[in-house]
Amino acid sequence: MCGIVGFIDQRKKKEKEEIVKKMADRIKHRGPDGEGFYMDNTVALGHRRLSIIDITGGAQPIFNEDGKLAIIFNGEIYNYIELKEELKPKHTFKTNSDTEILIHGYEEWGKELPKKLRGMFAFAIWDKEKQTLFCARDPFGIKPFYYYQKKETFLFASEIKAFLEHPDFQKELNKDLIGPYLSFSFTPTNETFFKGVNRLDAGCMLEYKNNEITIERYFETKFEPQQQEYSKRVEEIDQIMKDSVNYHMLSDVEVGSFLSSGIDSSYIVSLAKPNKTYTVGYDNPKYNEIEYAKDLAQKLNIHNKSRKVTKEEYLKIVPKIIYHMDEPTSDPASFMLYFVSNLASEEVKVVLSGEGADEFFGGYNSYREEVDLGWYSKIPYPLRHLAALLFKLLPEIPGRNFIVRRGEKLETNYIGVNKVFSEKERKKILVLKDSIRNQDITKPVYDLVKNLDNVTKKQAIDIHFWLIKDILQKADRMTMANSIEGRVPFIDKEVFEVARHLTEKEKVTKENTKVALRAASKKVIPNESYKKKKLGFPVPLREWLREDDLYEEVRSTFLQDYTKEFFHQEYILKLLEQHRKHKKDTYKKVWTIYCFLKWYEIFFLEKEVV
Repeated sequence: MCGIVGFIDQRKKKEKEEIVKKMADRIKHRGPDGEGFYMDNTVALGHRRLSIIDITGGAQPIFNEDGKLAIIFNGEIYNYIELKEELKPKHTFKTNSDTEILIHGYEEWGKELPKKLRGMFAFAIWDKEKQTLFCARDPFGIKPFYYYQKKETFLFASEIKAFLEHPDFQKELNKDLIGPYLSFSFTPTNETFFKGVNRLDAGCMLEYKNNEITIERYFETKFEPQQQEYSKRVEEIDQIMKDSVNYHMLSDVEVGSFLSSGIDSSYIVSLAKPNKTYTVGYDNPKYNEIEYAKDLAQKLNIHNKSRKVTKEEYLKIVPKIIYHMDEPTSDPASFMLYFVSNLASEEVKVVLSGEGADEFFGGYNSYREEVDLGWYSKIPYPLRHLAALLFKLLPEIPGRNFIVRRGEKLETNYIGVNKVFSEKERKKILVLKDSIRNQDITKPVYDLVKNLDNVTKKQAIDIHFWLIKDILQKADRMTMANSIEGRVPFIDKEVFEVARHLTEKEKVTKENTKVALRAASKKVIPNESYKKKKLGFPVPLREWLREDDLYEEVRSTFLQDYTKEFFHQEYILKLLEQHRKHKKDTYKKVWTIYCFLKWYEIFFLEKEVV
């Protein structure tokens, strides 16, 4: 696991060297074990290394036999041993690293290379002869890749903050994204909050040549539900998860695991049986999973290290979290991921984590709504829609939200499991023009699943947005902020190959979520974690925002002069007061606005992060 940076411009090699080193230093936390650079008259490549595989021989950049190709790489290729055997007859290997597989694989297979890889990756290969840069990102976007072009300068990096060190980078706020952010709680587009900076989408490859960018997709998340005998389906899940976990344990250093009280991490830990597991919680029992985790660890006879996080610690770390995330996000789980990563970093360099199970196997309670309320969907749409229009005119009464929500087609309403503001609400609080509609963002994904059931449609939306652009973003940043590598065995293309064929009843029923996955996990989990409802990383923010210290901090931020540039201050202060006085539960809305403003302070008002 590492950090990569690079650029193409017309500067001399000496200038390039100074700039690329500054860019790499900006993301030193991603790779504190070493650094490596390559410069010629056209390109500069930089690498920060966290040594996991071939600790002594895997330094980057790595070159092919004749030195005409150079690669920098962030990630892990879990099937590199098999690929190496395939390539050995034609290529000479100088290292035992998975990185060298990529450069010889590119020589052999060209643009077909990404399709052959099983793992998480973002890499860049420079071809000196053809003066071409070839880059690719893994199928589900576990590893990040950003790029920026201005005239004859092209930049790329694992994190946007590295671009701040290049003299040609022009920092400018992309104000158009504030509206969508308020709805999604993160950046839902491949455009970013830094104007001109784009993220390479998951499952895509990029080629830069003659000052032109070409992007092609090599992987698509296609769902094809297929009937299968249930016992065989459960066995299929059991086998592929064992296989994936085995691959994800591949390492030359010790591998630990995060452990909460739920099925996802419990399943991973029960399969992997790592020597060390890590859990965080709070003093408030309602939000504390430590005892559940310790119970599982004892039953498996493995070590569990835990700690409780105080409100003061949580609030103190806010600026640091926001800095590492690069873009605003109001997902409270980012903070707990930071703390559990920090705890793990005291003992290990690699950890397993349970992200992806909900999206692949149907784990969100909102998916059950499609089963529980199927009777209402049988009412002809025109009647449901008319009822929704009428109920929109009424004040908030019991059942109103249900009638309004179920009276709209899924495609017009569902943007993910963590929707915060509606477009109507956005217009009330934003001073700026709000021109990007949620449907414009989600339509390409809905088009891919237009003939499938609503549960699968929701999964597709949550994979493309919530999983790739929020969950995996924070998983990467919070582990890397603590210089450890996070691995996600559920998010594996072979696991998805099984999951994409599940039928609705194998995902959700009136009684439960992740039905088939729970049945598979029951075989190996020694306690009753496989039964537990989803908690995620629960955080007592709802309560904290009513207490004086956080309330005053948020109120002070909302009253700052720069806030008027984006929001109607009276309205956002009203949201805060409504929550404080228990009139409405607005904590998610308040926190979403607050996180954006703190992000703006750090990256545009240049407030120092301690």
